[in-house]
Amino acid sequence: MSTDPVVIDGGDRSCVRLLLELRGHIADLAAGTVIHLIASDPAAPIDLPAWCHLTGHTYLGPVEAATPTYALQVAADPRPTSPESPWRPRST
Repeated sequence: MSTDPVVIDGGDRSCVRLLLELRGHIADLAAGTVIHLIASDPAAPIDLPAWCHLTGHTYLGPVEAATPTYALQVAADPRPTSPESPWRPRST
């Protein structure tokens, strides 16, 4: 596994759309992979830690960069979320 973080540019997408895309990217990554997510949505510093807490991924915090960037680490056994609502746990 590479020690370089995977960079995902979320641009100016809203956090809802960003979380949907992020969930898709994470599905193909190995546990322990660090992601640097570029996200200019003002809600990102609130929504990303909350989403990580919900799913079991580790929120590592902001990254010093020219644009707002946040780090997280992929969990080995993340908790699934609703397909259309990534901020809600998947109902069983």
